[in-house]
Amino acid sequence: MRPLLLVALLACSPLAAPAAETVSPPMPEAADVLAVMERVADWQLANPARHDPRGWVQGAGYTGMMALAEVSPSPRFLEAMRQMGAKNAWQPGTRVYHADDHVVIQTYADLFLRDHKPETIAPSIERFDHILKNPAPGGLEFVGQNRSTQWSWCDALFMAPPAWAKLWRATGNTAYLDFAVTHWWQTSDYLYDKEEHLYFRDSTYFEKREANGKKIFWSRGNGWVFGGLVRMLQLLPPEHPARARFVQQFQEMAAKLLTLQQPDGFWRSSLLDAESYPALETSGTGFYCYGLLWGVNQGLLDRGKYLPAALRAWQGLMGCVQPDGKLTHVQPIGADPKRFDPASTEPYGVGAFLLAGSELYRAAKPAR
Repeated sequence: MRPLLLVALLACSPLAAPAAETVSPPMPEAADVLAVMERVADWQLANPARHDPRGWVQGAGYTGMMALAEVSPSPRFLEAMRQMGAKNAWQPGTRVYHADDHVVIQTYADLFLRDHKPETIAPSIERFDHILKNPAPGGLEFVGQNRSTQWSWCDALFMAPPAWAKLWRATGNTAYLDFAVTHWWQTSDYLYDKEEHLYFRDSTYFEKREANGKKIFWSRGNGWVFGGLVRMLQLLPPEHPARARFVQQFQEMAAKLLTLQQPDGFWRSSLLDAESYPALETSGTGFYCYGLLWGVNQGLLDRGKYLPAALRAWQGLMGCVQPDGKLTHVQPIGADPKRFDPASTEPYGVGAFLLAGSELYRAAKPAR
């Protein structure tokens, strides 16, 4: 067994001592990164979750499958996504305005950009055109209809804006990109704490506090945003007037997150109160690993400062992959920090893991 793999397998053991914060694991071999990604994806495909195939739980997982399909020589992951889309008749979720029912459009648009088949995005165009012509009423306070018609909770920034931006990329209709950017900053202005450089999950958390008296900033919630920032920055043209603001927020969040990583490479489910939630958590950690690696790969984050943190996160995540490929320690569906069964898994956790792995693969692959 490789020494790095042995260390990783111990990382999810409650008996394992935290690694020294200053120690940076070595860069893994690209082939090893790809192998574990494929093992995790194969387990997920062989053990489908019982969730709406057009909803956010599955849709977030599909984003990771598409990231794997970009780096894997095997066609099986891309074909699985094509079959999923066809089975769904290329429809988004049933709730017209709800961000959770838009995330699947990201994968439909990615498949259109590969296959150029109009049917893959026709229902998504119909949905978004309807929204443009019939704007939803309401504000961002997390009450009543706002919960389903507005981007009133931070998770929505992973689910919806990249879907709108990807549909712009697929169609050339700038109204989609304008909608994504405008509504991102409306939500950000409401939920982003400019002192902590973190997002409240929604307005109901503004006055709540953890046991240590600090504000409640949920790890996966902020992971959704951090991942959403990456996906928006991947799509925004260099000359776009809002790009600099997205970069600034990405770098602000990255700097804050670096201070909150625990010595074992993980971020706990409550970012500012790790002691109250000592359990390892892979979904938030996966999104942070993804974002840090992408930022390093793109030159937006300092390699010497951020790469060691990303490698520690990956080492920890590796330790939560069982021999059969099941990813464990994924906090179940929720809205705030929780204690949970360490054996739990969900497709969105797998999606975060695969997104992170795709960026690590690029970082590890020798330049040609």
